[in-house]
Amino acid sequence: MESTLTSEISCPNCGFKKVEEMPTDSCQFFYECENCKKVLRPYEGDCCVYCSYGSIKCPSIQQKENCC
Repeated sequence: MESTLTSEISCPNCGFKKVEEMPTDSCQFFYECENCKKVLRPYEGDCCVYCSYGSIKCPSIQQKENCC
């Protein structure tokens, strides 16, 4: 199964959205909003910022594998 490698991250602080390319070899635990500079961290139970704030979950979760 092919994974989607881009996801639109939405900042819960200011509502800014940006499409980003997701890493395929690691999880991304921090993401700084380009607009308000707030540093986002995953919600408890999520493996990365894409699983918490992205329009598409990270490639590991898409493949139904354990994440990081």
